[in-house]
Amino acid sequence: MRTEINITPLTQTIVYGDSLLFLGSCFADEVGGICRGLGFNALINPFGVLYNPASIAQSLKHLQKGTPFTHDEVIKVGEEFYCTFSHNTDFWRTSEQELIETVNHRLTEAQTHFQDAKWIVLSLGTSWAFRDKTTGQVVSNCHKLPANRFDRVFLSAQHSAKLLSDILQSAPDKQFILTVSPLRHLKDGLHENQLSKASLLLAVDEVCKTFGNAHYFPAYEILLDELRDYRFYKEDMVHPTDQAVKYVFEKFVQFAVSPSEKPAMQAASELKQMLQHKPLFPESEAFKLFEKQRNQKALELQHRFPNIVVENL
Repeated sequence: MRTEINITPLTQTIVYGDSLLFLGSCFADEVGGICRGLGFNALINPFGVLYNPASIAQSLKHLQKGTPFTHDEVIKVGEEFYCTFSHNTDFWRTSEQELIETVNHRLTEAQTHFQDAKWIVLSLGTSWAFRDKTTGQVVSNCHKLPANRFDRVFLSAQHSAKLLSDILQSAPDKQFILTVSPLRHLKDGLHENQLSKASLLLAVDEVCKTFGNAHYFPAYEILLDELRDYRFYKEDMVHPTDQAVKYVFEKFVQFAVSPSEKPAMQAASELKQMLQHKPLFPESEAFKLFEKQRNQKALELQHRFPNIVVENL
């Protein structure tokens, strides 16, 4: 016996050829990564993983404005690395110039994708955030800097709803899918984590009731109420297992992707499995024949489904 979440599919749905942007927690990486791996035109976390609504909103504003990052925004991390408070640790570089070139190149690419994007998927992780005492800015990542540099703040449901509403008002041509990440932020404390998730749920509910282009996908409820078992968490008891992520993704497809795309998704999945094949004897005649069949299958897929981005498989 289990509790099953009833999800009403969207009226307007995702199809191959649509541009998708995933922003937010590790869950955006997981679901967005599967979409991209099936040949959808998806961009995932161009600033790195983001957790709180303020950082997500700030990142969307960067994409809207496209204002380049400058040396004034660079911070030194330890003795040899540089980054900004708008990016996560994946962007650490050993020189300011390399960092500026990297983040601005990524920003240019991401802004173009954002302008073309029809769908924006936001995965909110926590209502807890850290504010730099010097600038008053909510940071996307503390970069292991001294704790006394930051104030730990709680973003109320009203504040988070306002941040998200401002973004939706400024992008009425886009469809937003909002979700609360089921990842548990145990460092906040169990009770504090529950308060955090509750605040996010209230904020998202208000936004979805207000805007016709905002839609809620219940990833949080699927994992906690429908799967509801520690076997769906990895050993850290925080992150969902691959099985759980796959299950939630299947629910996401039922919710947001057009049923007409199922044959294309199946064909993309089959080709992806062939592309991932690691031969024991790459010089063998058997593998050369396999490679020929694989390349032919890729050509056939592109011809049959021209909107699939084969390079993403």
